[in-house]
Amino acid sequence: MVPPSGSPVPDNANATARTVLDDRDIARALMRITHEILERNRGSADVILLGIPTRGVHLAKRIAALMGEVEKCKITAGALDVTMYRDDLRSKPARPLEHTDIPDDIEDKIVVLVDDVLYSGRTIRAALDALTDLGRPRAVQLAVLIDRGHRELPIRADYVGKNLPTSLAEKVKVRVRESDGEDCVAIYGGGVPDGGAA
Repeated sequence: MVPPSGSPVPDNANATARTVLDDRDIARALMRITHEILERNRGSADVILLGIPTRGVHLAKRIAALMGEVEKCKITAGALDVTMYRDDLRSKPARPLEHTDIPDDIEDKIVVLVDDVLYSGRTIRAALDALTDLGRPRAVQLAVLIDRGHRELPIRADYVGKNLPTSLAEKVKVRVRESDGEDCVAIYGGGVPDGGAA
């Protein structure tokens, strides 16, 4: 569990955490996003969900499962690795390549990119560049669990689980049960343990 507000984090003695979403909050946010996607696109017929690794892929799979329950059909979510399209490759340590899995041809389809946190917008810009190499979708939409502001590029999410205003000194960490063993979102002041932070 994420420690309560003000409690020290074992991985980093200078970090304090405040939980802002628990597992029930995340489930409700994903359900709302699911219904908004279906309503805006009048169903799921031409919709392709692509998660941005790592946590975006898990969230995309959950949304696909929820869409499938509503639409009474099987919907598959894919993954879109943006590592080689990032504009910070020279300034940051090398990142391992992630898996790209496109479940269907994106040509003339509605692609919904799914990520855990929208921050500067640079990851989404990289995702748009990666999509350009794969085909020409009819439209690209963006779903994020958390929008924390501080955009550096003119990118806006179409579907947002929670708007979470933060300072530049704070970090937002999303944990999902598939990779972290639990579902929660916390804000850290100061340092933050590795993984899922933006």
